[in-house]
Amino acid sequence: MKSSQEIAYYFILSLLSASFVILCLVLVIFCRKKPVESEESLTGPKISAQGYPLTDIDDATDGFNHRRIIGSGRLGTVYAAVLASDQKPVAVKRIHPSLVLSNTCFGFSSILKTLSLAQHPNIVPIIGFSQAPGERIIVMEFVSAVSLDYYLHENSDGASSVLNWSQRLRIAAGAARGLEYLHEGMAPNIVHGCFKASNVLLDDKFCARVSDYGISSLAPNEKRGLLGYVDDEYWRNGRGEPCKESDVYGFGVVLLELLTGRRAEEGLLLRWALPLIKETRFSELLDLRLVMPSNMRTIIRLAKVALACVGNSRKSRPSMIQVAAILNNLEVEVCVR
Repeated sequence: MKSSQEIAYYFILSLLSASFVILCLVLVIFCRKKPVESEESLTGPKISAQGYPLTDIDDATDGFNHRRIIGSGRLGTVYAAVLASDQKPVAVKRIHPSLVLSNTCFGFSSILKTLSLAQHPNIVPIIGFSQAPGERIIVMEFVSAVSLDYYLHENSDGASSVLNWSQRLRIAAGAARGLEYLHEGMAPNIVHGCFKASNVLLDDKFCARVSDYGISSLAPNEKRGLLGYVDDEYWRNGRGEPCKESDVYGFGVVLLELLTGRRAEEGLLLRWALPLIKETRFSELLDLRLVMPSNMRTIIRLAKVALACVGNSRKSRPSMIQVAAILNNLEVEVCVR
């Protein structure tokens, strides 16, 4: 018969053995390598732009029929089109032949495939492209044929169709989110290069969608359509050198257009508006087509953001992260009222 000391010894030994087994099980559970979730499994796969034969684009635009033209700018002419493959309405930008022949379209397909990975509610997605001798085509999702520039400066439907202050704030906040995404949400980051009111499209719910981003390199020396929307440093070396800071400057100019209802006029708007903001002479600054808002806090804040974007040097300008955060907060406040 075992002594009490032996019984105690075997009891302790069994406890130690059980503890060791439990410890091993714990280590196995916690140290087991977990499967790594890929970025695609978390956000969904991103599909780059599709290449289309030029014959498909020609069919979709009825031979680039002038009746399908919905816009024209420094880079090209935009057509409303329908792709035969899926009967999907699209916007087709045909790059000006002079730009194609000047070799500025080198690496066109690679640029478009990279830009097409950008997906955000406040940008216009690029879904395809086409290239042939003398031709470079960009195929985009069709959002609207109407831009912010049209609503502010060309709309002749009367006072009832003028954007109100609430709509203007929502448009500013949406455009800020789109530009912030391009600057910080994409890798590599995308510099717009030509941010202006005509490159902010408005859908049927007046949601702002930023278009024509990342393709300013196709016309590096073309000043037409850019003067007034970029800072002096942009042309420092004789050709356009877009950067995030120049985009912020352009955004500030668009804010001034929203506040005043006036065009940029190649820099004249800034020279007229900035002294009024600094001297808080808002009755002279604000769009005369609209009634002065009863609560001026939001308008004053917008004006100060515009001033920070265009009135400071590049080093002192806010980032689009900061700008978007301020405008998002203002948008929430307006919605709560």
